[in-house]
Amino acid sequence: MLATIHKNQTGYIAQIECPLAYSICEVWAVLTENGKLQKWMSNLEMIEPKKNGKMRFNMNDGTDAFIDIAITDYIEQEVLEFEWGKDSVRFELSPTSDGSILVLHEKIGQLTDHTPKDLAGWHICLELLSDLLNDTVPGEFPMEAWQKRLAEYTLLIHEAEK
Repeated sequence: MLATIHKNQTGYIAQIECPLAYSICEVWAVLTENGKLQKWMSNLEMIEPKKNGKMRFNMNDGTDAFIDIAITDYIEQEVLEFEWGKDSVRFELSPTSDGSILVLHEKIGQLTDHTPKDLAGWHICLELLSDLLNDTVPGEFPMEAWQKRLAEYTLLIHEAEK
């Protein structure tokens, strides 16, 4: 389930496909309802779930600091796209015969040293999302698994830059 990375006219697109044995309704709830969302991505908080709405990235460092994030596209039970720094993250949800498929697209203007860290983080978050749907309540962020993915994504980014 490693991301694929493709160069385009404005930068790069990283894509991770996550087939899930759950209905669109169940997956959408995990993406957009704070009580579920924050179990797989503790920093995110849905404030206004709509196009041109707002999310927050909470620093979770004891300071109550946060960054507002604009929701740039939102179609109920289909699309959630939001700003991610200078880039954007888009979730697309489609039905399958076995449940649904969740596709994450990160639009990346420029590859940096932080890019593999970001992609490894999204990769682990999607695993936590899947665990949550499977009634395996995610615990703390699995740093060791993230470090393994970081090594894989660092190699992937180097290949994409060639």
